[in-house]
Amino acid sequence: MDSKQEQIFDIIDVSLLAGKIMLRSGAETYRVEDTMMRIAAAYGIEHSHSYVTPTGIIFSVERENVTELVRIVDRSTDLQKVAKVNNISRLISSGELTVEEALSQLKEVERDPHAYPISIQIIAASIASGCFLIMFKGGWIDVIPAIITGGIGFTSLIYLHRLVEVKFFAEFLAALLIGLLSVLFIETNLGVELDKIIIASVMPLVPGLLITNAVRDLMAGHLVSGISKGAEAFLTAFAIGAGVAVVFSIY
Repeated sequence: MDSKQEQIFDIIDVSLLAGKIMLRSGAETYRVEDTMMRIAAAYGIEHSHSYVTPTGIIFSVERENVTELVRIVDRSTDLQKVAKVNNISRLISSGELTVEEALSQLKEVERDPHAYPISIQIIAASIASGCFLIMFKGGWIDVIPAIITGGIGFTSLIYLHRLVEVKFFAEFLAALLIGLLSVLFIETNLGVELDKIIIASVMPLVPGLLITNAVRDLMAGHLVSGISKGAEAFLTAFAIGAGVAVVFSIY
């Protein structure tokens, strides 16, 4: 393999790693494709093509007969990593980073843990549940039940995702637990409005970013990614609704 081809493979590695980090962290499909092609163009590859779906990335270079594929298994939301990759992409475009330096920085971003530890995420979900209850015109007496229920529900979602391999089943169980806890608060006279407590508590589980990205991808013309993300968001919402519905059916 000559030095030119090695350089091309290194540039492809940088582009694919940047795209992989962004896609796994919740970036839109069109943003991932644009970033990858901009990185390649900044290093002298003017004619490159990227095809991104929620589960995989294909990147190729014209006239070089080079195509590589990266499989995306898990996806989460970490917009701080997306911002870091965007910053590295800007440095590459301005000529401030070599291929080796860019690859090293991207690997460091990939190794970084989530922007916020699980404890902070749970606290944020709990506070958000209480705020949602007030926003939905619930009574102040139900704020504490909503905070506790939302926090426990979000905690169960995090750990059930690690234990249960079947997608959407964790959302169903978390919503079921939220419904049961809400009923418990009502039955013990610690809560007043069952519907407000449940609605506020399930809000941290709602796939808001996924829905937003699905719409934005559809508007950008990425029909496959937009429809698949929309279907994933629909199934997640259905799982949450089904969990709550089971509680109402037995209460």
